[in-house]
Amino acid sequence: MTEPTSATPHYTMGFSETILRHSRRRTVHSHAAHLLPHLKPGLRALDLGCGPGTISVGLAKAIEPGELHGVDMEPSQVAVASAIAEAGGQGNATFHVGDVTDLPFDDDSFDLVHGHAVLTYIPDTQAALAEARRVLKPGGLISIREAVYGSSFLAPDYEVIGLAWSIFSELVTADDGHPNIGKDLKRHLLQAGFTNITSSASFTSYSTADEVDYFASVIKDWFLSADVRTAAMEYGVATQQHFDNLERALKRWISSPNAFGAVAYGESIAYKPPR
Repeated sequence: MTEPTSATPHYTMGFSETILRHSRRRTVHSHAAHLLPHLKPGLRALDLGCGPGTISVGLAKAIEPGELHGVDMEPSQVAVASAIAEAGGQGNATFHVGDVTDLPFDDDSFDLVHGHAVLTYIPDTQAALAEARRVLKPGGLISIREAVYGSSFLAPDYEVIGLAWSIFSELVTADDGHPNIGKDLKRHLLQAGFTNITSSASFTSYSTADEVDYFASVIKDWFLSADVRTAAMEYGVATQQHFDNLERALKRWISSPNAFGAVAYGESIAYKPPR
């Protein structure tokens, strides 16, 4: 018997130690600040594509004694999230291996659905949002924050580094993802039947010397790694010369006193219509 195919694609970012370390830096305060005013004790919340759960545990703490359920397609990430919740004493957080386009929950069972950097990597945006709408209670809230890689930057650019964002966007697109979906969230939410939509934008910035060194290490250890170079060249979106030029420009960026970088995000709050 053939196993059903998940609607989620190959995950472009992968699960290298560099990416896992980067994901674990995310918190509810740094990456879901737009949602904080809407959190209150007693809510039942769902975190889509929860990854290592560092945002999830912040949500769980804010809604105590309410329940937080996290879902991710990667078993190793669910295990990490469970361990982080246990270590932090968040007994109200439970994590599940699952597909966000086929959620293992009943209709009308959550007050809140949250997602950060998840729709970017799902080919069928409407399938994911339809499931989120299904499991939300009437009048329930959905919060989504997604990247706009086309508006992200490193400066000084040296007329080279901007190419890195283009290459990465092409890789995401090749994996049937949506590298700039953050700027289209309002349209997608309206199409999915959500109402009372509030949209905004924000950046995750890297400006201090330590932040610049850290972000440069992520770029060097992940984006300039042999695996990503090979994938980009196999997809035909970059050459070895492109990567060599980017590596030289990155070294200049790290040493520049003017170094500054930022990843752009679109974020939206919306509601499932009441009956």
